[in-house]
Amino acid sequence: MAKPAHSWVRRRVETALVHGMSRAYQTVKVDPGHFLLQLRTAYDLPINSFQGVYSLNVNVLDDVAERVIRGGMRAAAIEGAGLGFGGILTVVPDLSILASITLRTVQKLSLLYGFEYNTDEETTELWIAAASAAGVDVSRELLEKEVITRFVPRVIRRIAVQASGEFVEKWSGRLIPLASSAIGAGLNYFFVRAWGARARSHFRQKHVERRQKFLAGREPKTIEAGIVTY
Repeated sequence: MAKPAHSWVRRRVETALVHGMSRAYQTVKVDPGHFLLQLRTAYDLPINSFQGVYSLNVNVLDDVAERVIRGGMRAAAIEGAGLGFGGILTVVPDLSILASITLRTVQKLSLLYGFEYNTDEETTELWIAAASAAGVDVSRELLEKEVITRFVPRVIRRIAVQASGEFVEKWSGRLIPLASSAIGAGLNYFFVRAWGARARSHFRQKHVERRQKFLAGREPKTIEAGIVTY
């Protein structure tokens, strides 16, 4: 049975994660056009669209994915160190921002491996990847893909429940005033690293599967907004 204090912290963690992911979903999305420009200028990828990544060596994409994840890890660590000074009192705003940073990292990985999220179908796939990164199985929800307004909140809630259970023990260190900043920075850093690695694995596998179809001679009829039809 969970201790009362841990139950209270877990509820706050759940609330923070739900708020952060919902906010990121609604207002803090990565702009695909801006990120495409970043891939071309900052990462030197010779592409004019996200479909162009299928002409690049997968190892090149993996290297960029590592850099994207490291960027998210640094941002999360800085944010965790800053709000960590508040100890347990800043858990909610800290985790809310951390959830936004993490989801933006997942969005960038989705785009990098050639999967945009312009449609409800693509948005659903993005959240399936986020759930996979959190260790949540959403296979039973797949039948409701078209009901995006119900699907996404349900997935967010399940991710928050799963993640809060993992956080509650580790974040008990935030009760120690002098150590809370360093602990917050470290936990945020490793949180984004773990989620980023699992999301990258998800998108990489889907990318390789799609690329293999191309190599097998099953040339797609159309490629539009990240959707391939045969």
